[in-house]
Order: sequence, then C-alpha cells, then structure tokens
Amino acid sequence: MNIKPLADRVLILPAPAEEKTIGGIIIPDTAKEKPLKGEVVAVGKGTKDEEMILKQGDRVLYGKYAGTEIEVEGVKYLMMRQSDVLAVME
Repeated sequence: MNIKPLADRVLILPAPAEEKTIGGIIIPDTAKEKPLKGEVVAVGKGTKDEEMILKQGDRVLYGKYAGTEIEVEGVKYLMMRQSDVLAVME
C-alpha cells in the first residue's frame, strides 16, 4: 500500500467488530461500546504546532464517529487526525 498521511493524520486499520451476546441475545450495533480500537498503519510527519507521537504498529482507541472511512484494495481503513485518537493501548 502506498498511502502516506499528511501533517497530523494517521491511517488506522480497524479491529474486527466483536459479536457479544448476553444470555443468547445478540446486542445490536447501536448498543455496542462506543470507543473502537485499531492498529496504526501509517502516520504523517506532524505539524509545527503538534508533534506526531503515534507510530506505525500502535494499537489505539478512537471515538465511534472519528475519521473518514477509505477503502484500498478491498480493505477498509480510517483516516483521522492524531487528536481524534483517545488512547494508545499497551
């Protein structure tokens, strides 16, 4: 893949959605936990005001409506600003 995010943007590969059930009842998408997780695939260089602290391979949490979905070679990714990332998972 040849996508290089610009400035303070990061490209994230979302983790697959986990199907959870409670006593045999499937929880609908609207009731699932809002923060989502994924892996950083590519990062920009940052800006003069904001240093890029994320790096390729970081596992991160981000909000449900963060980023813009893009599809490359049949794989869906999210492009978002570094400030849209809520946390890095260690």
